[in-house]
Order: sequence, then structure tokens, then C-alpha cells
Amino acid sequence: MNIKEMKDRNSLLIGQLLEVWEDSVKATHKFLSSEEILEIKKYVPQALKEISHLVIVENEENILVAFMGIEDTKLEMLFIKNSERKKGLGKRLLNYGIENYNVNELTVNEKNFNARGFYEHMGFQTYKRTELDEQGNPYPILYMKLEK
Repeated sequence: MNIKEMKDRNSLLIGQLLEVWEDSVKATHKFLSSEEILEIKKYVPQALKEISHLVIVENEENILVAFMGIEDTKLEMLFIKNSERKKGLGKRLLNYGIENYNVNELTVNEKNFNARGFYEHMGFQTYKRTELDEQGNPYPILYMKLEK
């Protein structure tokens, strides 16, 4: 596995990231309809281009299988291709973010139970909850901080 930050965000990379994002979301965000995923997908390329730190994971064949986005010390996104889940990539990525970018805060959808449990396992604790997500949709968001 190869972890690296991407400065150049060309259209090929954005396309690969979007594939990982969609595969991950379909597997983990069961509370979203197909239509809602397609609507959200429209905004993902811009977010990927604008995030301060974009860190990717490539497998042994140099195929992109996971990524995270970091703004200041906040984890803004972490997505893993469904076929690569449960292999320790999330832990490696998050630890990389904590060690190299001082990640100590994140948000997670309350209904994304696997992600929520993972972040709690990694030492993050909820300090705030909202009924609506950032777009005003009825999906509660948990705000979490790293407890050391």
C-alpha cells in the first residue's frame, strides 16, 4: 500500500476518486436513496479540487482504493472502496492524518453506524449533534473530537 498526498488534481484523478466515493457511499450510506447519492455526487468533484490536503491510498498495482480530505485539523472525508474495507486502510489513513496533519476533529452521519463505530474505536468522542446535515437534509450529524 502506498499513501501519498496529491497536489495535482487532474480530471483523471478526480474521476478515480469519484468512483471510489460512489462505491463507498453505496456500501455504507444505506439511509440514502440512489437519487440522493446522484444529487450529492454532483458536488463531490468540486470538494475534491478545493480540499487543502487530499491523501490517497494505492494498492500494489497502483490502483487508487481509498482517500481522505483534510482541512486544517479536521477530517472532512474518508472513503474506501467497498472491496478494500475491513483491511485496515481506514485505520492507516486516519493515523496518517493524525500524525502528519494533527487531525483531531471530524463529523460523521449518525446513521453511518460502521463509520461512527470506527471513529469511536479510534478515540473520537461526540461533543455535538445536529438534526440536519450541512445541506439542511434530515440526516443527523455527529461532531467528534479526538480524546487523547
